[in-house]
Amino acid sequence: MTDSSDILLVITIALSLAFAYSNGINDAANAIATVVSTRALRASHAVILGASMNFVGALTGSAVAATIGSKVVRPEFATETTALGAIGAAVLWVITATRYGIPVSVSHSLFAGLVGAGIASGGFDAIVLSSAVKIVIALAASPILGFIGGLVLMHIIYWTFRRNAYSTVNAIFGRLQIVSAGWASYAHGKNDGQNAAGIITFALAVHAGTMAADVSVEFWAIAISALTIGMGTALGGWKVIQTLGMKVTKLTHVHGFSANTSAGSVIELASVFGLPVSTTHTVTGSIMGVGATERLSAVRWGVTRRIMAAWMISYPVCFVLGFVMVKVFDLFL
Repeated sequence: MTDSSDILLVITIALSLAFAYSNGINDAANAIATVVSTRALRASHAVILGASMNFVGALTGSAVAATIGSKVVRPEFATETTALGAIGAAVLWVITATRYGIPVSVSHSLFAGLVGAGIASGGFDAIVLSSAVKIVIALAASPILGFIGGLVLMHIIYWTFRRNAYSTVNAIFGRLQIVSAGWASYAHGKNDGQNAAGIITFALAVHAGTMAADVSVEFWAIAISALTIGMGTALGGWKVIQTLGMKVTKLTHVHGFSANTSAGSVIELASVFGLPVSTTHTVTGSIMGVGATERLSAVRWGVTRRIMAAWMISYPVCFVLGFVMVKVFDLFL
Protein backbone atom coordinates (compact mmCIF):
# COMPACT_ATOMS: atom_id res chain seq x y z
CA MET A 1 0.00 0.00 0.00
CA THR A 2 1.19 3.50 -0.69
CA ASP A 3 1.94 6.06 1.96
CA SER A 4 -1.05 8.13 0.84
CA SER A 5 -3.29 5.09 1.27
CA ASP A 6 -2.02 4.60 4.82
CA ILE A 7 -2.62 8.27 5.58
CA LEU A 8 -6.21 8.05 4.28
CA LEU A 9 -6.82 5.04 6.52
CA VAL A 10 -5.49 6.86 9.59
CA ILE A 11 -7.60 9.94 8.82
CA THR A 12 -10.72 7.81 8.34
CA ILE A 13 -10.21 6.02 11.66
CA ALA A 14 -9.57 9.34 13.41
CA LEU A 15 -12.76 10.82 11.95
CA SER A 16 -14.69 7.68 12.93
CA LEU A 17 -13.60 8.17 16.53
CA ALA A 18 -14.50 11.87 16.30
CA PHE A 19 -17.92 10.72 15.10
CA ALA A 20 -18.26 8.33 18.05
CA TYR A 21 -17.22 11.09 20.43
CA SER A 22 -19.72 13.59 18.99
CA ASN A 23 -22.33 10.82 18.99
CA GLY A 24 -21.82 10.38 22.71
CA ILE A 25 -22.13 14.13 23.32
CA ASN A 26 -25.20 14.66 21.13
CA ASP A 27 -26.96 11.46 22.13
CA ALA A 28 -26.13 11.72 25.82
CA ALA A 29 -29.59 13.24 26.09
CA ASN A 30 -31.34 10.14 24.80
CA ALA A 31 -31.22 8.09 27.96
CA ILE A 32 -30.32 10.50 30.73
CA ALA A 33 -32.43 13.55 29.90
CA THR A 34 -35.44 12.11 31.69
CA VAL A 35 -33.64 11.19 34.93
CA VAL A 36 -32.07 14.65 35.05
CA SER A 37 -35.31 16.53 34.39
CA THR A 38 -37.27 14.54 37.01
CA ARG A 39 -34.36 14.73 39.49
CA ALA A 40 -34.25 10.94 39.84
CA LEU A 41 -30.47 11.32 39.64
CA ARG A 42 -28.03 14.14 39.94
CA ALA A 43 -26.73 15.26 36.57
CA SER A 44 -23.21 14.04 37.33
CA HIS A 45 -24.47 10.60 38.39
CA ALA A 46 -26.72 10.36 35.35
CA VAL A 47 -23.80 11.13 33.04
CA ILE A 48 -21.70 8.39 34.67
CA LEU A 49 -24.58 5.93 34.28
CA GLY A 50 -25.06 6.87 30.62
CA ALA A 51 -21.35 6.69 29.79
CA SER A 52 -20.79 3.31 31.45
CA MET A 53 -23.88 1.63 29.97
CA ASN A 54 -23.17 3.05 26.52
CA PHE A 55 -19.72 1.49 26.77
CA VAL A 56 -21.09 -1.90 27.84
CA GLY A 57 -23.76 -1.86 25.14
CA ALA A 58 -21.28 -1.09 22.37
CA LEU A 59 -19.21 -4.14 23.36
CA THR A 60 -22.08 -6.64 23.18
CA GLY A 61 -22.65 -7.02 19.45
CA SER A 62 -21.40 -6.35 15.95
CA ALA A 63 -24.48 -6.80 13.74
CA VAL A 64 -25.01 -3.07 13.20
CA ALA A 65 -21.30 -2.53 12.51
CA ALA A 66 -21.40 -5.31 9.91
CA THR A 67 -24.37 -3.68 8.19
CA ILE A 68 -22.65 -0.29 7.96
CA GLY A 69 -19.33 -1.87 7.05
CA SER A 70 -20.40 -4.10 4.17
CA LYS A 71 -24.11 -4.06 3.35
CA VAL A 72 -24.80 -0.52 2.12
CA VAL A 73 -22.12 0.06 -0.54
CA ARG A 74 -21.30 -2.81 -2.92
CA PRO A 75 -17.74 -4.12 -2.41
CA GLU A 76 -16.67 -3.60 -6.03
CA PHE A 77 -17.41 0.13 -5.81
CA ALA A 78 -15.95 0.78 -2.36
CA THR A 79 -12.86 2.96 -2.16
CA GLU A 80 -10.91 4.60 0.62
CA THR A 81 -12.37 7.97 -0.29
CA THR A 82 -15.87 6.47 0.00
CA ALA A 83 -15.28 5.73 3.67
CA LEU A 84 -13.58 9.08 4.23
CA GLY A 85 -16.39 11.03 2.55
CA ALA A 86 -19.12 9.21 4.47
CA ILE A 87 -17.63 9.72 7.90
CA GLY A 88 -16.47 13.25 7.09
CA ALA A 89 -20.01 14.28 6.16
CA ALA A 90 -21.49 12.77 9.32
CA VAL A 91 -18.90 14.30 11.64
CA LEU A 92 -19.31 17.77 10.17
CA TRP A 93 -23.10 17.68 10.47
CA VAL A 94 -23.30 16.12 13.95
CA ILE A 95 -20.75 18.53 15.43
CA THR A 96 -22.60 21.49 13.90
CA ALA A 97 -25.93 20.25 15.28
CA THR A 98 -24.44 19.63 18.72
CA ARG A 99 -23.03 23.16 18.74
CA TYR A 100 -26.58 24.53 18.45
CA GLY A 101 -28.26 21.98 20.75
CA ILE A 102 -30.15 20.21 17.97
CA PRO A 103 -30.82 16.52 18.78
CA VAL A 104 -30.24 15.19 15.26
CA SER A 105 -29.96 11.54 14.34
CA VAL A 106 -26.36 10.42 14.02
CA SER A 107 -27.58 7.23 12.35
CA HIS A 108 -29.46 9.27 9.73
CA SER A 109 -26.37 11.39 9.21
CA LEU A 110 -23.99 8.48 8.73
CA PHE A 111 -26.36 6.50 6.52
CA ALA A 112 -27.08 9.47 4.25
CA GLY A 113 -23.40 10.35 4.09
CA LEU A 114 -22.51 6.76 3.20
CA VAL A 115 -25.14 6.62 0.44
CA GLY A 116 -23.95 9.95 -1.00
CA ALA A 117 -20.33 8.82 -0.86
CA GLY A 118 -21.17 5.46 -2.44
CA ILE A 119 -23.02 7.07 -5.34
CA ALA A 120 -20.12 9.47 -5.87
CA SER A 121 -17.77 6.48 -6.09
CA GLY A 122 -19.79 4.25 -8.39
CA GLY A 123 -23.15 5.72 -9.30
CA PHE A 124 -26.50 4.37 -8.14
CA ASP A 125 -25.38 0.80 -8.85
CA ALA A 126 -22.97 1.12 -5.93
CA ILE A 127 -25.80 1.04 -3.38
CA VAL A 128 -27.29 -2.23 -2.12
CA LEU A 129 -30.90 -1.18 -2.57
CA SER A 130 -32.45 -3.92 -0.43
CA SER A 131 -30.29 -3.00 2.56
CA ALA A 132 -30.87 0.72 2.04
CA VAL A 133 -34.65 0.23 1.98
CA LYS A 134 -34.56 -1.86 5.17
CA ILE A 135 -32.54 0.81 6.95
CA VAL A 136 -34.85 3.62 5.80
CA ILE A 137 -37.89 1.63 6.99
CA ALA A 138 -36.23 0.98 10.36
CA LEU A 139 -35.28 4.64 10.74
CA ALA A 140 -38.84 5.70 9.92
CA ALA A 141 -40.56 3.07 12.06
CA SER A 142 -38.49 3.47 15.23
CA PRO A 143 -40.06 6.76 16.46
CA ILE A 144 -43.55 5.45 15.67
CA LEU A 145 -42.91 2.27 17.64
CA GLY A 146 -41.38 4.35 20.43
CA PHE A 147 -44.49 6.56 20.54
CA ILE A 148 -46.85 3.57 20.60
CA GLY A 149 -44.76 1.74 23.18
CA GLY A 150 -44.63 4.74 25.51
CA LEU A 151 -48.36 5.35 25.15
CA VAL A 152 -49.35 1.72 25.77
CA LEU A 153 -46.96 1.24 28.68
CA MET A 154 -48.28 4.36 30.39
CA HIS A 155 -51.87 3.09 30.12
CA ILE A 156 -50.82 -0.28 31.54
CA ILE A 157 -49.12 1.42 34.49
CA TYR A 158 -52.09 3.72 35.10
CA TRP A 159 -54.46 0.72 35.16
CA THR A 160 -52.17 -1.43 37.33
CA PHE A 161 -51.59 1.26 39.95
CA ARG A 162 -55.00 2.95 39.74
CA ARG A 163 -55.76 2.24 43.42
CA ASN A 164 -52.37 3.32 44.77
CA ALA A 165 -51.54 6.75 46.14
CA TYR A 166 -49.57 9.00 43.81
CA SER A 167 -46.74 9.36 46.35
CA THR A 168 -46.30 5.58 46.49
CA VAL A 169 -46.26 5.21 42.70
CA ASN A 170 -43.87 8.12 42.33
CA ALA A 171 -41.45 6.59 44.84
CA ILE A 172 -41.51 3.21 43.11
CA PHE A 173 -40.89 4.61 39.66
CA GLY A 174 -38.27 7.04 40.92
CA ARG A 175 -36.08 3.97 41.44
CA LEU A 176 -37.26 2.09 38.37
CA GLN A 177 -36.57 5.13 36.20
CA ILE A 178 -32.87 4.82 37.00
CA VAL A 179 -32.93 1.19 35.84
CA SER A 180 -34.76 2.15 32.65
CA ALA A 181 -32.22 4.90 31.93
CA GLY A 182 -29.46 2.31 32.20
CA TRP A 183 -31.39 0.05 29.82
CA ALA A 184 -31.85 2.82 27.27
CA SER A 185 -28.16 3.76 27.52
CA TYR A 186 -27.16 0.14 27.00
CA ALA A 187 -29.39 -0.16 23.93
CA HIS A 188 -28.05 3.13 22.57
CA GLY A 189 -24.47 1.88 22.86
CA LYS A 190 -25.34 -1.42 21.20
CA ASN A 191 -26.85 0.36 18.20
CA ASP A 192 -25.23 3.77 17.75
CA GLY A 193 -21.98 2.63 19.30
CA GLN A 194 -21.56 0.26 16.35
CA ASN A 195 -21.68 2.98 13.69
CA ALA A 196 -18.10 4.13 14.05
CA ALA A 197 -16.88 0.52 14.24
CA GLY A 198 -18.72 -0.13 10.98
CA ILE A 199 -16.92 2.65 9.13
CA ILE A 200 -13.57 1.56 10.59
CA THR A 201 -14.31 -1.98 9.36
CA PHE A 202 -15.23 -0.60 5.92
CA ALA A 203 -11.99 1.39 5.70
CA LEU A 204 -9.81 -1.50 6.89
CA ALA A 205 -11.35 -3.93 4.38
CA VAL A 206 -10.87 -1.52 1.46
CA HIS A 207 -7.31 -0.73 2.54
CA ALA A 208 -6.43 -4.43 2.76
CA GLY A 209 -8.24 -5.31 -0.49
CA THR A 210 -10.55 -7.72 1.34
CA MET A 211 -13.83 -5.81 0.94
CA ALA A 212 -16.70 -8.29 0.57
CA ALA A 213 -20.43 -8.58 1.10
CA ASP A 214 -19.70 -9.95 4.57
CA VAL A 215 -16.72 -8.70 6.53
CA SER A 216 -15.62 -9.57 10.04
CA VAL A 217 -15.67 -6.76 12.57
CA GLU A 218 -12.46 -6.55 14.58
CA PHE A 219 -12.95 -6.52 18.33
CA TRP A 220 -10.47 -3.68 18.76
CA ALA A 221 -12.58 -1.53 16.41
CA ILE A 222 -15.65 -2.14 18.56
CA ALA A 223 -13.73 -1.59 21.80
CA ILE A 224 -12.14 1.70 20.78
CA SER A 225 -15.47 2.95 19.40
CA ALA A 226 -17.20 1.96 22.64
CA LEU A 227 -14.60 3.75 24.73
CA THR A 228 -14.83 6.91 22.64
CA ILE A 229 -18.62 7.10 22.65
CA GLY A 230 -18.55 6.57 26.42
CA MET A 231 -16.11 9.46 26.81
CA GLY A 232 -18.39 11.67 24.71
CA THR A 233 -21.38 10.76 26.84
CA ALA A 234 -19.40 11.43 30.02
CA LEU A 235 -18.81 15.02 28.96
CA GLY A 236 -22.53 15.41 28.32
CA GLY A 237 -24.56 17.25 25.73
CA TRP A 238 -26.29 19.64 28.07
CA LYS A 239 -28.09 21.73 25.45
CA VAL A 240 -29.59 18.59 23.94
CA ILE A 241 -30.47 17.23 27.38
CA GLN A 242 -32.38 20.42 28.09
CA THR A 243 -34.26 20.15 24.79
CA LEU A 244 -35.34 16.52 25.20
CA GLY A 245 -35.77 16.44 28.96
CA MET A 246 -37.50 19.73 29.60
CA LYS A 247 -38.94 21.22 26.42
CA VAL A 248 -40.87 18.39 24.73
CA THR A 249 -43.28 17.68 27.61
CA LYS A 250 -43.39 17.83 31.40
CA LEU A 251 -42.05 14.55 32.76
CA THR A 252 -42.55 12.63 36.02
CA HIS A 253 -40.80 9.45 37.19
CA VAL A 254 -43.52 7.30 35.63
CA HIS A 255 -43.20 9.13 32.32
CA GLY A 256 -39.42 8.79 32.33
CA PHE A 257 -39.58 5.07 33.10
CA SER A 258 -42.09 4.43 30.32
CA ALA A 259 -40.20 6.49 27.74
CA ASN A 260 -36.83 4.88 28.44
CA THR A 261 -38.22 1.34 28.66
CA SER A 262 -40.12 1.68 25.40
CA ALA A 263 -37.27 3.32 23.51
CA GLY A 264 -34.64 0.92 24.83
CA SER A 265 -36.72 -2.09 23.79
CA VAL A 266 -37.26 -0.78 20.24
CA ILE A 267 -33.55 0.01 19.84
CA GLU A 268 -32.50 -3.38 21.22
CA LEU A 269 -34.79 -5.17 18.76
CA ALA A 270 -33.31 -3.22 15.85
CA SER A 271 -29.77 -4.05 17.04
CA VAL A 272 -30.54 -7.78 17.05
CA PHE A 273 -31.42 -7.54 13.35
CA GLY A 274 -28.38 -5.38 12.58
CA LEU A 275 -30.44 -2.33 11.69
CA PRO A 276 -29.07 1.10 12.62
CA VAL A 277 -31.90 3.25 13.95
CA SER A 278 -32.08 6.73 15.36
CA THR A 279 -31.98 6.63 19.13
CA THR A 280 -32.83 10.33 19.11
CA HIS A 281 -35.90 9.58 16.98
CA THR A 282 -36.95 6.67 19.17
CA VAL A 283 -36.52 8.33 22.55
CA THR A 284 -38.22 11.53 21.41
CA GLY A 285 -41.09 9.47 19.99
CA SER A 286 -41.41 7.68 23.33
CA ILE A 287 -41.39 10.95 25.26
CA MET A 288 -44.13 12.25 22.97
CA GLY A 289 -46.11 9.04 23.53
CA VAL A 290 -46.04 9.28 27.32
CA GLY A 291 -46.87 12.98 27.14
CA ALA A 292 -49.86 12.29 24.90
CA THR A 293 -51.21 9.89 27.54
CA GLU A 294 -52.24 12.91 29.59
CA ARG A 295 -53.62 14.90 26.66
CA LEU A 296 -52.32 15.85 23.24
CA SER A 297 -51.80 19.43 24.38
CA ALA A 298 -49.30 18.17 27.00
CA VAL A 299 -46.78 17.71 24.20
CA ARG A 300 -45.11 20.90 23.04
CA TRP A 301 -45.61 20.23 19.34
CA GLY A 302 -43.78 23.38 18.28
CA VAL A 303 -40.55 22.06 19.81
CA THR A 304 -41.26 18.64 18.33
CA ARG A 305 -41.72 20.08 14.84
CA ARG A 306 -38.36 21.83 15.07
CA ILE A 307 -36.69 18.59 16.12
CA MET A 308 -38.37 16.70 13.26
CA ALA A 309 -37.28 19.40 10.80
CA ALA A 310 -33.68 18.87 11.93
CA TRP A 311 -34.07 15.13 11.34
CA MET A 312 -35.49 15.64 7.87
CA ILE A 313 -32.72 17.93 6.68
CA SER A 314 -30.07 15.46 7.88
CA TYR A 315 -30.73 13.25 4.85
CA PRO A 316 -30.14 15.79 2.06
CA VAL A 317 -27.40 17.67 3.90
CA CYS A 318 -25.31 14.59 4.67
CA PHE A 319 -26.02 13.02 1.27
CA VAL A 320 -24.70 16.11 -0.49
CA LEU A 321 -21.75 16.45 1.89
CA GLY A 322 -20.77 12.81 1.38
CA PHE A 323 -21.08 13.07 -2.40
CA VAL A 324 -19.12 16.33 -2.65
CA MET A 325 -16.39 15.21 -0.27
CA VAL A 326 -15.68 12.07 -2.30
CA LYS A 327 -15.51 14.05 -5.53
CA VAL A 328 -13.13 16.55 -3.94
CA PHE A 329 -10.97 13.83 -2.38
CA ASP A 330 -10.78 11.91 -5.67
CA LEU A 331 -9.73 15.11 -7.43
CA PHE A 332 -6.92 16.05 -5.07
CA LEU A 333 -5.80 12.81 -3.42
